[in-house]
Amino acid sequence: MGQIVKQKVLAYITRKNEGKTELLVFSHKDHPQAGLQVPGGGVEDDELLIDALYREIEEETGLKRDELQLQGKLHKQMYYSEDRSKYYERNFFHLALKRPVENEWDYTVESDGKDDGLRFHFEWRPIEEASKLAADMDNAVDWLEQA
Repeated sequence: MGQIVKQKVLAYITRKNEGKTELLVFSHKDHPQAGLQVPGGGVEDDELLIDALYREIEEETGLKRDELQLQGKLHKQMYYSEDRSKYYERNFFHLALKRPVENEWDYTVESDGKDDGLRFHFEWRPIEEASKLAADMDNAVDWLEQA
């Protein structure tokens, strides 16, 4: 019997600022070595990808479903995590911000999972800088630029 591959969702949340597209990224306040990331996480058993996407975004950023406009699914990719020695199916989604927010903010994760209490620092970066994301989270950025 084959190994079940865990599904993950990743959110490319964008906004327009002075005519340029910016991507929402974050760093771990307590673990800066983790690098720049985008919101996302694991899909729970029997959970739809779209529900997992919005749950993870709200848990990690504080942004609610009605503040975002789903632009579509960009890409699906198998990803091998060296540190966990397992494969994940990553599902990349593009969402546009529907209202103005701060240029930077800190947020503490509130969830029932292991991420509860993690402290993140969010900021907007020009889309061209998205190639600097940790753990190959930039693998679908090219689809974003075409979207």
